[in-house]
Amino acid sequence: MLFLNTILDIIFPVKCLSCGYAGVDLCLVCTSNFPQAERENAKWIFSFFDYRHPPLKKALWLLKYKGKKRLANIFAELMYGKILEELSDLAIMQNFRESLLIPIPLSPKRYRERGYNQAELICEKLVELDRNINFKLEKNVLIKNKETKHQAHIKNRSERLKNLIGSFTIKSSKQNAKENISIIKGRNIILIDDITTTGATLNEAKKTLKQAGARKIIAFTVAH
Repeated sequence: MLFLNTILDIIFPVKCLSCGYAGVDLCLVCTSNFPQAERENAKWIFSFFDYRHPPLKKALWLLKYKGKKRLANIFAELMYGKILEELSDLAIMQNFRESLLIPIPLSPKRYRERGYNQAELICEKLVELDRNINFKLEKNVLIKNKETKHQAHIKNRSERLKNLIGSFTIKSSKQNAKENISIIKGRNIILIDDITTTGATLNEAKKTLKQAGARKIIAFTVAH
């Protein structure tokens, strides 16, 4: 795979999606100039950048739908320092420590079609950067058990909420159902996703985790 990627990079040279600088998918100068997310969000959801910024929107689209997995590493690196800042405040004010990092899952059908979960890729890089100091990755606990219409195709917030009702569950099997619930019970949870719009997906995931006994839940997304 590494050899193939090297050959592809020679045939199709990597350039910054924003300015065209050679050798990187997004250069430091351009990512430093990404506009901060300013639209209103729920207090427990922290989004870092404005999705309406064209280069950022294109990069997220390429990660999500076109297999540009390296972009997940860039987004994780952009998020990591900001996440630590928020966790530092929460640790003092709300005893938010020893948290579990959980990516928003895809349905089995969508995962088969795409071959990966972009939120999971971001989580894996975050854990690599963190070295399990501030959080631990749990990617097989929360699952999406119901295929739903793409949220991006639904403009009305109430319809988005209805679309997701009952779509998440805690992974259940005779072997590990009790184990998974015990992992979540009483724990602080960090949800990770690439984009939030109305917050409907994150709200439904939060509801499912709360019902399984999670203590406190927050979420971080690349963009809003």
